[in-house]
Amino acid sequence: MARILITGSSDGLGSLVAQRLVKNGHSVVLHARNAQRAKDATFACPGAETVVTGDLSSISETKAIAEQVNKLGALDCVIHNAGLYRGGFRKTSDGIPALAAVNTVAPYILTALINRPKRLVFLSSGMHYQATTTMDDPLWLSRGEAAFNDGDAYCTSKYHNILFAKAFARRWPDVTSSALDPGWMPTKMGGKGATGDFEDSVASYVMLAEGQEQLAQKSGGYFTPGKKEGTPHEAADDVAAQDRLLKACEEFSDVKLS
Repeated sequence: MARILITGSSDGLGSLVAQRLVKNGHSVVLHARNAQRAKDATFACPGAETVVTGDLSSISETKAIAEQVNKLGALDCVIHNAGLYRGGFRKTSDGIPALAAVNTVAPYILTALINRPKRLVFLSSGMHYQATTTMDDPLWLSRGEAAFNDGDAYCTSKYHNILFAKAFARRWPDVTSSALDPGWMPTKMGGKGATGDFEDSVASYVMLAEGQEQLAQKSGGYFTPGKKEGTPHEAADDVAAQDRLLKACEEFSDVKLS
């Protein structure tokens, strides 16, 4: 049995994956943004071990989530599933777009502060191929709201998550670190017109969370629905870009990697 944390698991794919992992006999720690969402998460997945709460758009609350998780004991896997897609700039109290905070900064902070698990899974998207791959201003600190675009910001954040997967695979050889494109699914984020198959997506999540299959033991990989390995944007292999992203997150959050 493994203990697995899934961020953003009050609904959508996160909840479906949690339910499947519980069914498979694992101990699942859910995450929700607030108390009401925590109730929703528990109702949808009553077999979960517990639920941690906190808003991932806030640096202080994200740090508090890490503290909650560490008090529970060792984890086998962390799935960075939470993410934002649209909604405009929505400047956080820390001064960056909410999308950048949730999709990029929060996975960095949680990975840095949670006691190191055996496996890390960072959620990407096929839309990362359209990303801006330069690391000049990854958190929109200089460009600001006038230059912000939902589509570009989302695509780029999903590229960031592949950079994270590869960076941690390189830096932490004792941890299997992977990126996952869950596919275009008819969730609240994906919309009713999405054509993906939930079962294929869940199968890939579960494969990486359990880490038993040979393919899942390859650190630094990029995976797609149906338990398949894909080929990400070639720029994701740029070690300098990986390190620039880590540095930008470290300086902004004041959280250093061990």
